[in-house]
Amino acid sequence: MSALFRRKSEKAEPGERLVTLIRKPGCHLCDDAQAVIEKVCGELGVPWDQKDISEDKELYDRYWEQIPVVLVDGEQHTFWRVNADRLRRALTE
Repeated sequence: MSALFRRKSEKAEPGERLVTLIRKPGCHLCDDAQAVIEKVCGELGVPWDQKDISEDKELYDRYWEQIPVVLVDGEQHTFWRVNADRLRRALTE
C-alpha cells in the first residue's frame, strides 16, 4: 500500500518509505544532511531523493529559511541539522 494511502495504524516497511532532502547549491549543511541520509537510508534500504529549491518556486517559498529540510513520506521531519538516530527511529517505528 502506498505511503500516501496507508492508515496511521499501519506500519510501513523501510522499502515503502521515502526520504526527501530539500537543499540548495553550495550549502554545507545540506552536504552534511545528505551524508546522514545516505548512511541511514543505505543501512535500512530506504529510498531517498533530493530536490533543489533553486529550481522549484513552491519549495523555495516554503522552505528557504529552513534549508536543508528533510521530509519523510512527504511530511517535514527536520530542518538545518539531521540526527541519524532520530531519522532511523522515524523510519523504523
